[in-house]
Amino acid sequence: MQTVHERGFNSAGLREITAMAGVAQGSFTNHFASKDEFGVAVLDHYFDQIRAVIAQTLSNEDRTPMERLRAYFDAITELFAATGWRYGCLAGNMALEASEHSELIRQRLSDIFAEWTPPFAQVIREAQMAGQICADLNSEDVGAALLEAWHGAMLRMKVERSPAPLDRFKRLILPGLLAGPAHP
Repeated sequence: MQTVHERGFNSAGLREITAMAGVAQGSFTNHFASKDEFGVAVLDHYFDQIRAVIAQTLSNEDRTPMERLRAYFDAITELFAATGWRYGCLAGNMALEASEHSELIRQRLSDIFAEWTPPFAQVIREAQMAGQICADLNSEDVGAALLEAWHGAMLRMKVERSPAPLDRFKRLILPGLLAGPAHP
């Protein structure tokens, strides 16, 4: 996973992948029928880590809904800080790099994003019930828009190798999408 994340799915060769894993090249073909199947396995492993972040932040009912949303984005920001703002989100990277050329990877990414969005929508619904967010917003749409805008910020973060795009997202986009109750 680390090799694919750092080098890119298309750039990481079989020899490099197996060398980093400390296994013979034949082991790769015994485990995976294709590099695309390997890509799906890498995505699954990566998304297990994202599920853990979701569990610690978005699903943590010890916090208010708004605190949970902020905690999620802060936790991801900390992960990127540890790598010098270089690699971004592996799912986002593979969406840009491989989804056009691999139906298997494109479908797995579609499934991942379909699972990724509902925890955001749930927290938004809870914030709406608490009067923290405008009740007129469609929580599913807002959840999807948050994730989509965040991925754009992560892409820009990689280009700039700076937290500035993530900070702008948290300072401008997050509050804008989650505008408080409308006043008559």
